[in-house]
Amino acid sequence: MDRSNRLEELVTKYENTLFRAALAILGDVQEAEDAVQNTFLRYLEKRPEFRDGDHERAWLLKVTANGCKSVLRVWKRRPTVELLDVYPAPDDGGRELMEAILALPASQRAAVHLHYYEGYTSEEIGRILGQRPGTVRSHLSRARDALRRYLSDEEGEG
Repeated sequence: MDRSNRLEELVTKYENTLFRAALAILGDVQEAEDAVQNTFLRYLEKRPEFRDGDHERAWLLKVTANGCKSVLRVWKRRPTVELLDVYPAPDDGGRELMEAILALPASQRAAVHLHYYEGYTSEEIGRILGQRPGTVRSHLSRARDALRRYLSDEEGEG
């Protein structure tokens, strides 16, 4: 299959997945779109060969996550757009949870997204983000604690 057809196939298959992951990490729509574009450009530059669909997906997510980490190093600020408009909760009851997730630090947000939304294990997330599995488990544990506190505070107010 020629490279341009392969790129088109990858974009169709993974664009939304990569965008959601980038948005979860960066918290900025424009930056997330740029990160996804850069991932596909990187694919064209590197022309990697994949063992299977899982390897392909993991490589694309890793390139996206690394690109996002580079952006975060340059730009250390909080999200400035209403993310819930582009990263919607499944229903109105999930809005508080999404707000809580989006309020997490980027490292915890990335781990939560890759684990709960993409279904990766802590070992796989560690490979994608370039972290040790224990670090990923720590991010997930801290995120769960923060979410529990946030949601119990929300229930106390309501």
